[in-house]
Amino acid sequence: MVKRGYHHGNLKQALVDAALQLIEDMGPTGFTLSEAAKTAGVTPAAVYRHFEGRDQLIAECARQGHEIFADLMDHAYAGGQPSALAAFEATGRAYLAFARKYPGHYMAMFESGTAVNATPELAAAAGRSRAVLERAAEALSEHIPPEKRPPPAMFSAHIWAMSHGVVELFARGRPGAQSPFSPEDLLEAGIGIYLRGLGLIRPDT
Repeated sequence: MVKRGYHHGNLKQALVDAALQLIEDMGPTGFTLSEAAKTAGVTPAAVYRHFEGRDQLIAECARQGHEIFADLMDHAYAGGQPSALAAFEATGRAYLAFARKYPGHYMAMFESGTAVNATPELAAAAGRSRAVLERAAEALSEHIPPEKRPPPAMFSAHIWAMSHGVVELFARGRPGAQSPFSPEDLLEAGIGIYLRGLGLIRPDT
């Protein structure tokens, strides 16, 4: 484990950075507040200037993760994709990319047991990324008569669940997580099968 150390500047962020490193190394519930303080190079008492306990510290890690995640999702969706389907698939790939690049944030967000409404700030950040996927889902279903459209919140949640499953099973580098296909190919194929089943894309798309 690399001790990052705190020397000057933003103590709160130094503690978040220390917690993220510990989450990567030990899991989101595998460290104490004292260990976070030690990794940041401060006394345990200093932590309480910014956080009431470990749960609040992890919630801040999750909030920052959701902010990064929402930015990535928004960029993927609005990045000049040639079609609504391509934009929708891009958000799925952004999910995989985020989990690989920001494992500490990802675990704080989805594996720590922290409720998405633990703080108003966390709830707002989480809502941003969810809104991007729902917007992409809504655009994808515009060609279907309103009375026959599946609710965008429903099928975007299904895609979110599929993306999460691919990450957990095949994209985290865990022992035994072997597949003859790349996580990106698995997700793209799964999205295609699911959307065809809903009638959202044509069989030959």
